Amino acid sequence: MKVLVPSSEEDFQRYYELRWKILRKPWSQPLGSERDDLDDTSYHVMISEKDRIPIGIGRLHFNNTHEAQIRYMAVDDEYQGKGVGTLIMDALEKHAKEKGAHYIILNARENAILFYQKNGYKIEKKSYLLFNYIQHYNMKKLLKNVSGM
Repeated sequence: MKVLVPSSEEDFQRYYELRWKILRKPWSQPLGSERDDLDDTSYHVMISEKDRIPIGIGRLHFNNTHEAQIRYMAVDDEYQGKGVGTLIMDALEKHAKEKGAHYIILNARENAILFYQKNGYKIEKKSYLLFNYIQHYNMKKLLKNVSGM
């Protein structure tokens, strides 16, 4: 498995297709609903086994100079439980640290809480209900930077 940064139009097309397939299609959301205004300025990673076809994806953006946020984590169903999500998290966290983040926040779906906890995130509070169905929780992880935080 390779950790890649999508770089071509074809990469991004495949990246967004997987994002939609996992995070939007099961709830009958239209194509395009998997994107937002921060995509163009965010850091994206994808995991691929061959031919730059993503089997897992994730995005990181900064809310301010110290706070990074992970969004749109998705792993193809047949690759779940095989370390793909952890590879994505490692790559996004590494980038956040390199850019000076002190901590990372995310909104975890209820069924993903254990995964994020295993990766060092702690629940801050119960958050919103997506599509009137999927409960989310605010989670946070402090990063150890050069400053010793």
